[in-house]
Amino acid sequence: MNYFLRRSFASILFGCLLVSAQMQAQAQEFRIGFVSTDRIFKEASTAKSAQLKLEQEFSKREKEIIDLGAALKTLADTFEREAPTLSAGQRTTRQKQLVEQDRDFQRKRREFQEDLNARKNEELQQVIERANKVVKQVAEAEKYDLILQDAVYVNPRLDITDKVLKVLNSNGVK
Repeated sequence: MNYFLRRSFASILFGCLLVSAQMQAQAQEFRIGFVSTDRIFKEASTAKSAQLKLEQEFSKREKEIIDLGAALKTLADTFEREAPTLSAGQRTTRQKQLVEQDRDFQRKRREFQEDLNARKNEELQQVIERANKVVKQVAEAEKYDLILQDAVYVNPRLDITDKVLKVLNSNGVK
């Protein structure tokens, strides 16, 4: 019986060694990469051109909103200075006008912000789609098994963001 136990133990030990060796071989073949989406949004030429396009598209409306806010502030300051000398009726009328103008200003500012956010999301979605295509190209070309984004910590040797940016900036999306 002792012989049987030793032989079983040896078989189990040998099996564990084989499994361990096989796992190490597979672990060496498994390649992981990481892409920083923050860096893609900041450094990719497509992201920069999208930002420039948005600035050009919305700069006129933004200036109008800023000017409208400044004019409203001037009117409010003027009202504050003149309020003590106005009659109660005039004060109430001007106060209502200021409230109405402020409401209009807030509405225009909110609409501007909503339009800007919608367009920004559209442009960023295009950047994400291009970046995802490039990530897939790099992963297939360099035989990566898994590409991650958004992690708490990543060893710099796993970061392939520079490769992705290089392809993105060279307009190498197929």
